[in-house]
Amino acid sequence: MTLPFPFDNSYARLPDRFYARIAPTPVAQPSLVRINRPLATSLGLDADWLASDEGVAVLSGSQVPEGAEPLAMAYAGHQFGNFVPQLGDGRAVLLGEVVDRQGIRRDIQLKGSGPTPFSRRGDGRAALGPVLREYLVSEAMAALGIPTTRMLAAVMTGQPVYREAELPGAVLTRVASSHIRVGTFQFFAARGDAEGVRLLAEHVIARHYPHAAQAEHPIRAMLEAVIAAQARLVAHWLLVGFIHGVMNTDNMSIAGETIDYGPCAFMDAYNPATVFSSIDQGGRYAYGNQPRIAQWNLARLAETLLPLLDEDEPTAIKLAEESLNTFVPAFESAYHDGLRRKIGLSDGQPGDQDLVRALLAAMVENQVDFTLAFRRLADAVQGPDHDEPVRGLFLDPTAFDAWAVTWRQRLAQEPQSRQAIRAAMRATNPAYIPRNHRVEEALAAAVEHRDFAPFEALLAVVQHPFDDQPDNARYAEAPDPDSRVYQTFCGT
Repeated sequence: MTLPFPFDNSYARLPDRFYARIAPTPVAQPSLVRINRPLATSLGLDADWLASDEGVAVLSGSQVPEGAEPLAMAYAGHQFGNFVPQLGDGRAVLLGEVVDRQGIRRDIQLKGSGPTPFSRRGDGRAALGPVLREYLVSEAMAALGIPTTRMLAAVMTGQPVYREAELPGAVLTRVASSHIRVGTFQFFAARGDAEGVRLLAEHVIARHYPHAAQAEHPIRAMLEAVIAAQARLVAHWLLVGFIHGVMNTDNMSIAGETIDYGPCAFMDAYNPATVFSSIDQGGRYAYGNQPRIAQWNLARLAETLLPLLDEDEPTAIKLAEESLNTFVPAFESAYHDGLRRKIGLSDGQPGDQDLVRALLAAMVENQVDFTLAFRRLADAVQGPDHDEPVRGLFLDPTAFDAWAVTWRQRLAQEPQSRQAIRAAMRATNPAYIPRNHRVEEALAAAVEHRDFAPFEALLAVVQHPFDDQPDNARYAEAPDPDSRVYQTFCGT
């Protein structure tokens, strides 16, 4: 008999102090909202079985499949700069791991599956709205080519959860390269458990960075691999206007994937100071602060590894600082290369960064929509007679005109044809993102009326972000003043 989930659970083979073994809590009346069929296929799973009554029972937490070893992972974390020595999976259960068709190990986790020993008096449940938000945004990020956790399924529980009001409950099935976080290392370091840190590092090397095992200093090589992955990830975020919203160390994946979407959002008008999260009162995790915070988080990871970097503490600190100093050049390389591509430049020349900075400064001053500006700029490559769609986004269109003179002089030095440059820009600059007002519309319809049609329509659009979709042009439009969303909320 073929098991529905061919589990091979490496994390469950680590010592018991790494987790709490806990089964998900059964729910009253589970019902399927959505199965991610392409993802199921890539994982080697039977999507039809997942959509069956038996499959939905598993996806809701009401039944534990054969081969699963359900557990809640232990971790700590800095939350808005304040260290909490024990957090852990308070509303999530890792069912186990499968190896997908590409030979990559993936976690299968239920989120919203009931209380665990780490729930800290919480109910361990999730509401439908945040579940659908994470589904929408994570699948959009995957379509944009940005490393992310993925959503295998969303299931309603048939029972309410209570936040500021009574809300329909739901369970999300999340797929990740792993759910190991910076905070996982912090959990053991805070307890003086050097052996725990070492075992975790060895697990991470074997699972995510096997090349590090061949390095002269494997722990340092692992640290630098995590730094490089996070530098690239945050550069990707900035290049599409994404704001994570809660970049706590317990929300930073060692695998370099976007995880724990919470109050995330995409910018409309470009401004580095943009904040959406209702709990980020001081703007710690504003759009423009994300690179600095990522490096700060990575410094916390490096602190946990000091005893493994060298027995001599001053030497270990020096090695850690040298590794952390690789973040800025790695981020800037990925970010500036991406910005060049966004304005149609294939290779770097002196003055390119100044050219991009001048455009971004004009966009801030003129309250220009980030996504629309770069998408429409691709058409302007064809000549000044195609400028109006992009220049019309500026409060003062002459600001674009002045910048475009220098831009076209620089484009003239590119070896590609104008058609090739335009095609490359359209493949780089999305037309469709999950705009906040559209997300809120879809969630409201689902939560208030159990109408999932707006959710399905928006999901279909953002899964093809670079395509022309004439019938869905309204999804590309910026919100009018009355429909702008200024604040997003954490699902807990």
